[in-house]
Amino acid sequence: MNPAVVAPSLLAANHGAFAQGVRTVEEAGLTWLHVDIMDGHFVPNISFGPQVVADLRPLTKLHFDVHLMLSHPDRYVEAFAQAGAERLTVHVEADHDVAKTIAAIKSAGLSAGIAMNPDADPRRLLPYLDSVDLVLCMTVFPGFGGQSFIPSVLDSIRFIAAERAKRGASFRLEVDGGITVETGRRCREAGADTFVAGTAFFKAPDRKAFAAALTA
Repeated sequence: MNPAVVAPSLLAANHGAFAQGVRTVEEAGLTWLHVDIMDGHFVPNISFGPQVVADLRPLTKLHFDVHLMLSHPDRYVEAFAQAGAERLTVHVEADHDVAKTIAAIKSAGLSAGIAMNPDADPRRLLPYLDSVDLVLCMTVFPGFGGQSFIPSVLDSIRFIAAERAKRGASFRLEVDGGITVETGRRCREAGADTFVAGTAFFKAPDRKAFAAALTA
């Protein structure tokens, strides 16, 4: 079983003070930062691009867990690799050759992840599970922060966790969307080990205690 990791989402930080958001994550004793990249096409919102990653990279040793919510993620692998991402996660639903994109991510020296939306059939991920380091089950429909957790995704998490055990694999199983201490516990029981928390983390009165409760 992988050790639990909390990856606060930069999307929920103050967009006028990303450097402070990074320090907030560090001060909570965490080691990952989740970076949501949105293009306004794959999801109905626009966030930021590789330049933000490049500007933040010299400021921190945090692991940059970059989630590409892009229609054509294959076109941006090199840009985010050069910007300083350590991990790129791409969607199975996007318009690209998923296997080729995963191979390109690994060729760039990065860890590779595959993501699915809440309404996706988890069986769509089966061809890629031996090639990735992380599977991301979105627990809300991507595009906006602050949404409510979708409980039906727990079945997908259980399915992927069972498949991981059957294969003797070690990829991380990440959840993102509406993650609180309570929903995080339910995901953990289903097999998740990596928890993206945005609004709940940055608004927590004691962020270190919140992260500890999420991984307890």
